[in-house]
Amino acid sequence: MKESKVQSKKIKQLERDGYYVVKLVKTNKNGIPDLIAIPRNSDVLFIEVKSSIGVVSELQKFRIKELNEHGIKTEIHRGDD
Repeated sequence: MKESKVQSKKIKQLERDGYYVVKLVKTNKNGIPDLIAIPRNSDVLFIEVKSSIGVVSELQKFRIKELNEHGIKTEIHRGDD
């Protein structure tokens, strides 16, 4: 079985078990595992970084809402340009 098929099955299984699953495609850390599986109500914090005039896209708003509904903390950090 191809790795992509194994990964897809694992993601579905984790989501059925209540995890919020993120597949990492490109990160700032080489060698990071392929998936993040976050249990409900964990202390994970997701941060969306924007410039002081940056606009949060509709997709980003949706993802932030989705994470919040899963009990995960999020914030939008605006830099000082």
